Amino acid sequence: MPKICILDARTLGEDVDLSALREFGEVVVYDTTAPEKVVERIKDCEIIITNKVVLDRSNLPYAPQVKLICVAATGTNNIDLDYARSKSITVTNVAGYSTHSVVQHTFAMLFYLLESPAYYDSYVKSGQYGESEIFTHLGRPFWELYGKTWGIIGLGTIGRAVAGVARQFGCQVIYYSTSGENRNPDYTRADLEELLQMADVLSIHAPLNERTLNLLHYERLQLMKPHAILLNLGRGGIVNEADLARILEEGVIGGAALDVLEREPIDSKNPLLKIKEPNRLFITPHIAWASREARNTLVREIANNIEGFLKGMPRNTVK
Repeated sequence: MPKICILDARTLGEDVDLSALREFGEVVVYDTTAPEKVVERIKDCEIIITNKVVLDRSNLPYAPQVKLICVAATGTNNIDLDYARSKSITVTNVAGYSTHSVVQHTFAMLFYLLESPAYYDSYVKSGQYGESEIFTHLGRPFWELYGKTWGIIGLGTIGRAVAGVARQFGCQVIYYSTSGENRNPDYTRADLEELLQMADVLSIHAPLNERTLNLLHYERLQLMKPHAILLNLGRGGIVNEADLARILEEGVIGGAALDVLEREPIDSKNPLLKIKEPNRLFITPHIAWASREARNTLVREIANNIEGFLKGMPRNTVK
């Protein structure tokens, strides 16, 4: 039976059942693994499961028995794929497991900014509403999605799912293809500048690569409408955070919500933490993917990847 280690099980959550993985061998579970601990923990393993722990030429040579690396995510930028190929190490990932979760969180973030539920809840519970002379309170006006334009950067699986929901709210959906190759007849394709100028809501669902790094900087963010809301659920680094902080301070756009950041966990010196009107910015700690259902699906798919590999029929292999 192969020895299997999970290097950062804490990223999967304590409420997720890992028992399916124990069917394939001896499983050693580590909540987290610091870089200096990686070699010691993988040296005798044949199968390694990692979410964000980096596996590359600094540690993999010390694990001569490893045959399979299972990435507990879709992105594989933490794995040295060239080295893995040179040593005939199979690398698998899991795609599509979090689509519903990310779509749901996209709209949760939007409505947090658009309708200010925290503000209105506080208004009622503080006693101010009880002292009001009228039945309502319009301290934070909001606008309707119906008839507005929803712009999407990255019309992949998640982007298309968001587009479908936005359309149900009565939005016109336009999109920008970061690769230049996506041509979807269901929605209107626009160039980036046009999309920024037209969108009332702009959501990002793209990967971070050489085409998307620093895609939205100060000059481009200035093109957006004064009431527009920016949502980044793609990757940190697509939006220049210093420039976004400046844009929010200057009141150029209505607000922004981020689930991803250039550095995670967030740097204590990040300028986004110091803007003067924090109610116009909403940040969550990279949790859009992490519904209970999505995390359980992720573990099941990892188990399926291991089973396929052991049967000589590998699936979800990263080339």
